[in-house]
Amino acid sequence: MEVTKSIPFELHMADERVVRGDIYSAKSESSKGTLLLCHGYKGFKNWGMFPHVANELAETVDVVALNFSHNGVGEQLMEFTELEKFAGDTYSKDLEDIQAVIAEIHKREGTMKPILLLGHSRGAAVSLIYALDHPEDIAGVISWNGTTYVDLLTPENKAEMRATGRSYTMNGRTKQMMPLDLEILEDMELNQERFDIIGRISGATFPITLIQGTADGERGIRGSEQLVANHADIAWVRIPDGNHTFGSVHPFQGETQPLREAIAETKRAIRGMLGL
Repeated sequence: MEVTKSIPFELHMADERVVRGDIYSAKSESSKGTLLLCHGYKGFKNWGMFPHVANELAETVDVVALNFSHNGVGEQLMEFTELEKFAGDTYSKDLEDIQAVIAEIHKREGTMKPILLLGHSRGAAVSLIYALDHPEDIAGVISWNGTTYVDLLTPENKAEMRATGRSYTMNGRTKQMMPLDLEILEDMELNQERFDIIGRISGATFPITLIQGTADGERGIRGSEQLVANHADIAWVRIPDGNHTFGSVHPFQGETQPLREAIAETKRAIRGMLGL
């Protein structure tokens, strides 16, 4: 495997609001575009498989793996040290982060090469919403075990948020109790139509590929079924025995067969979306 040395960057959007990322330059002589790699809920760019995936996909495209500004991971990069930011991690903020990163890419390139979005889990939902909002900016979206129903809060979370302004969710890996502020619920309620991916997907004018493990959660599989039912041109690729992370764990222990297949299918989707 050829390894691309990544270049870290920080994009300061405002005081105490920083998008951190890594740029993996295309291994080919000339990049055909840029792929933004977006992590999911309680995820981050250095989790488990993501550095390996970014390196593998940086063939004909540059890959930009990013940490959303309010994902809870700060300068230490591997730990959730910014839980107060996580408490206000709304979909709207994630969408603003993507817009800022894309603007910076165009500014640095001085050209308008194609932009592709690859999102895992909640990151796929953010990617689809962004592309539905800005179809002229996005050449395609690839979803890895994507969230289709954006509301990940439990009834207990919502009741506690309305009563006290804050609830908590357990991070199963770190055992941290991660705060969730009422702002998150209010953002979903205020943007109910905008965040209705299933309702909006029939109007998508960009190519979409869903890459999903057969052992992904029932909710995710049901969501993919509805997306495909509402948009016949969506490609839905099923990875045998793949779970929500295609067998990947943190720290990364190497490629599993499902992850290998997911990467291969993603490379195929990238080439198709770019007409290569």
